[in-house]
Amino acid sequence: MVGVAHHTSQVFIVQNIIYDFQKLKGHRTYIMGILNLTPDSFSDGGIFSSVEKALEHAEIMVNDGADIIDIGGESSRPGSEPISAEEESKRVLPVIEELVKRLKIPISVDTYKASIAKQALELGVSMVNDISSLSADPDMASVIADYGSPVVLMHKKGSPKDMQINPNYSSLIPEIISFFRSRIEYALDSGISSDKIIIDPGIGFGKTLEHNLEIIRRLGEFKCLGKPIMVGPSRKSFIGKVLDLPVDDRVEGTAAAVAIAIMNGADIVRVHDVKEMVRVAHMTDAIVKRKDEG
Repeated sequence: MVGVAHHTSQVFIVQNIIYDFQKLKGHRTYIMGILNLTPDSFSDGGIFSSVEKALEHAEIMVNDGADIIDIGGESSRPGSEPISAEEESKRVLPVIEELVKRLKIPISVDTYKASIAKQALELGVSMVNDISSLSADPDMASVIADYGSPVVLMHKKGSPKDMQINPNYSSLIPEIISFFRSRIEYALDSGISSDKIIIDPGIGFGKTLEHNLEIIRRLGEFKCLGKPIMVGPSRKSFIGKVLDLPVDDRVEGTAAAVAIAIMNGADIVRVHDVKEMVRVAHMTDAIVKRKDEG
């Protein structure tokens, strides 16, 4: 188990991210590096499925400038099937156990299962990234509240298996904002602190190409919710559709989406290509004149 002091320092870093937003310091954008431990993720499925390869890649992302590492053991790509908690724990827990000993930056667990979140938090994970916004597992909110963990609430329409089958909205941005108001209220009622909630509009989760472009273009409208905003456009199919490029050739498209998202208010960007997106974020931050830290 991770040492108490080390775990506390990681949680403190996550709290600083939220503090920066709450106090309107806005000095820079934070980079969340993606570590998929799945055999079937749309972009890098199976590449980091062994503990050794996962640890090596995580350390590369840290050296490249990642502020947070987000570990996921279940693919949420369109058409994917859910897996059992037992299978998910086999994939993620051995990697988490080693990473918390090695890394000085926070680790996030990408899961909607309370049992996985609890075990990960016990091992020293600092935050939970829940694509279901606490709706898939009735115990998730209480686990997060009990551990005092920051949480990312993400919007999606439908399940990964069916979410891309003709998604439609009467009014896209107002509907997503209404969704977040409801889920934030649920989180607060469940004992989760207001200052530990981050929102993610869910690029690619029950959205068409035009929906994804509109979310990035109008991202600033989500500031009405008073929460830090995370976005995850990295290598996604909407980029491939615009540029007519395969998943392994979308770094420039991702860079454009990241830059515009930052200009429109993103506080955290969740990406695969950490080194490149750190540079994009630093340059974009300089252009939009974010305040220096201090």
